[in-house]
Amino acid sequence: MAIIGSIIKKVIDVTGSISNDDANVQEDQLNVLKELLEKAKETSFGKFYNFSSILESEDVIKTFQKKVPYFDYHQLNERWWQQLHEGSEDITWPGSSDYYALSSGTTGKTSKRIPVTEDMIDAIRQAGIKQVAALSNFDLPSDFFETEIMMLGSSTNLQERKGKLEGEISGISASNIPFWFKGYYKPGEDIAKIDDWDERVEHIAKNAKTWDIGALSGIPSWMELMLKKVIEHHQVKNIHEVWPNLQVYTSGGVAFQPYEKSFNALLGKPITVIDTYLASEGFIAFQNRPDTESMKLITDNGIFFEFVPFQPDYINEDGSLKQEAPVMSIEDVEEDVDYVLLMSTVSGAWRYIIGDTIAFTDKEKSEIKITGRTKFFLNVVGSQLSVNKMNDAIKELEEIYDVQLPEFTVGAIKIDNEFYHQWYIGSDSDFDMNEEEIAKKLDESLKDANKNYKVARGKALKGVKVSILPLKAFYEWSGANKKKGGQVKMEKVMKEEKLKEFQEFVKDFK
Repeated sequence: MAIIGSIIKKVIDVTGSISNDDANVQEDQLNVLKELLEKAKETSFGKFYNFSSILESEDVIKTFQKKVPYFDYHQLNERWWQQLHEGSEDITWPGSSDYYALSSGTTGKTSKRIPVTEDMIDAIRQAGIKQVAALSNFDLPSDFFETEIMMLGSSTNLQERKGKLEGEISGISASNIPFWFKGYYKPGEDIAKIDDWDERVEHIAKNAKTWDIGALSGIPSWMELMLKKVIEHHQVKNIHEVWPNLQVYTSGGVAFQPYEKSFNALLGKPITVIDTYLASEGFIAFQNRPDTESMKLITDNGIFFEFVPFQPDYINEDGSLKQEAPVMSIEDVEEDVDYVLLMSTVSGAWRYIIGDTIAFTDKEKSEIKITGRTKFFLNVVGSQLSVNKMNDAIKELEEIYDVQLPEFTVGAIKIDNEFYHQWYIGSDSDFDMNEEEIAKKLDESLKDANKNYKVARGKALKGVKVSILPLKAFYEWSGANKKKGGQVKMEKVMKEEKLKEFQEFVKDFK
């Protein structure tokens, strides 16, 4: 009998029952905002926007929204965070940050340097404890809690720069795991510090059979590559022949659904998949019950959320928000409406445009799903295609052809002065690749799902073109542009110039 596992499970069950009590989300969010304003009121940012007077106002939230503008990374960095990089303190949060999360996001090769304060590390740790407590809802056996967890992220070998440590948020988080968790954590500190991702995975593959892995955690695309390497190294049919007690996968970084079919093909039996939403700016949400694919916002833990309706009139070409765009607090949102997510955090991000769009699936439970990126929105000729509509269309193709299509990118191109949508779809499945037929079915699916797209196809959008590529093309493109294993987001929508770069890059893969 798994005695230790039974004890841990009992503690989690009790903690989970307490955590799942109904909370007043609006009150939690108001308290979080007041705590943020109170702590930062003597910073340069707090004095400039007079946080003290906001705290004394009759309606703190509305006054805050009126006095403080929206910021994207470049606006906040140029005006405020640049002073932190130069050694100043008390700029947007008391003191200075010991860590910086590097995030190349979805554009360019220059990494963003996002402050990660001790308060944020503590908030991420507390969010992790909440997620563990929520495991009580998933009916896992006691012996699961005696197995080990494979956390596959970026390297924990953080780089020092001007007395600060920097790396991707997954590496920063893993380097700050609690001491009591280290016995469960794999691949262990030595392997996790290896900078070269391929070398790190090679070490994981060699050591895999010495570990009793019960849970995986990481981004789907890199997780798949790691599992394939382990399977190949040990010459087995699926990962359960190496890790027979594998029962849980916590996915993060991107939506899991596009990878579901290809991921399940690597398993010997079904496992529980739990979505999480950890970004460079904070731990935002996690799935806390099994009968949904949505995630619960963490509303009482260092982040104040706001929501701007995701409409073309409110979005600048670079993906930033127009200052006149209307904003809603959590009590005002509606279900099944796309919103641009804003965050104010214990790392000194204020009304910060994280770049993601979300929709509430259950307002009462504060549950959301990620629907795309403000820059992953194809509207060159009025088609108004969001990533969730694209994902749905790709999933329909998977069902029609019984194949795995986990990666794609799309952009608008001009051919003979006519606009076309050029799709590149990644697959290693063996199927009849009639690209014209696939383009037709993709086009029909999008017409059925999006009336704006249907109108555009009757006017300015001449047609759809599809190229099928091996998955290696997408992984090598991502690896060339961003650090493998980290918070990578493949550009689902590319501007014409970037699409041309991709076209040149993948010529050898056709």
